[in-house]
Amino acid sequence: MNIEVSKKNIKETRTRNEDVPSLSPGQIRVAIESFGLTSNNITYAVMGDLMNYWQFFPVPEPDTALWGQVPIWGFAHVSESTVEELEVGTKIFGYFPMAESFVMTPGRLDETGFSDAALHRSKLPTVYNRYAYTTKDPLYSEAGEGTLMLLRPLFITSFVVDDFIVDNNFFGARTMLISSASAKTAIAAAFLLAERDDIKVVGLTSEGNLDFVNGLSCYDEVLTYDHIEELKGEDVVYIDVAGRRDVTHKIHHHYGDHLKYSMIVGDTHWDNEEFLPGSIPGPRPTLLFAPVQIAKRRTDWGRDAFEEKVADAWHRFLGWTNAWLKVESVAGADEITATYGDLLDGRIDPSVGHVCRFLDA
Repeated sequence: MNIEVSKKNIKETRTRNEDVPSLSPGQIRVAIESFGLTSNNITYAVMGDLMNYWQFFPVPEPDTALWGQVPIWGFAHVSESTVEELEVGTKIFGYFPMAESFVMTPGRLDETGFSDAALHRSKLPTVYNRYAYTTKDPLYSEAGEGTLMLLRPLFITSFVVDDFIVDNNFFGARTMLISSASAKTAIAAAFLLAERDDIKVVGLTSEGNLDFVNGLSCYDEVLTYDHIEELKGEDVVYIDVAGRRDVTHKIHHHYGDHLKYSMIVGDTHWDNEEFLPGSIPGPRPTLLFAPVQIAKRRTDWGRDAFEEKVADAWHRFLGWTNAWLKVESVAGADEITATYGDLLDGRIDPSVGHVCRFLDA
């Protein structure tokens, strides 16, 4: 079974059952055990065309142009194999379709994992094509599987947000302003930035999430969106996780030349399409595409050193999440699609993370 989303209206979903194809030489089939479902997946759907997320797991013809599979991060095990190095039962973590099973073409096998060498993925960012053996993954622990599924993909983005800003010497600013401050990507970025010397982290959130965000220890100051005019007129970097055009407009006009960089990270408020005519003062809002910075740092530091830095930061962050994150289970296609709808409509408690599985997983 696969869960698919309409590319024209991402609120519309369907389930599709397909025949299990025979494997060709060099292929494996994996059974997807469980996966996290967060606002990160909403970003994948919203930016499916712009960032090519629909291309990772295309729906078969004749529906390729109309329907897509939202990528998810989770655990799977090899259920059938024609590859000698990959035994049945091998457990992996990585990027999958929202489905019960998936056929892969492993390549670039080493002691830590492999890449999916399927032809249609050859021109897509390699960071999404890599799968880690849980037995060799420095971030893995059996007890922490739920948190890993929910936060690891978000954390990588947050790690890159922090590193990109550091790599650019904070763009000359000492204040970091983050929208959608209750989103887990924002929280992780705030946590890492708060560790930096002499850096002030300010969060913007809705009235409904204000108490939750204030209860976190990673923001020096928290304001709601209707109090933007109260922000101090100091040099600042804006990290846009919300994707709200009206907020971006207010931030740019409030800070003017004091806004040193405007970074687009996500689109949690995916349905905010208010048209804002004319130019806005300050720097042009720029989309952060994490794989580019990851590739740069793997060149700068080497792959192993990059992974070590991520692992060190992850373990610091992981211990802190126990104080506020609650993991809840979701089972079956109906509950999964209902949770996806709740995420779209903003009805999810920010302190909750959902771990999903199909009933037969």
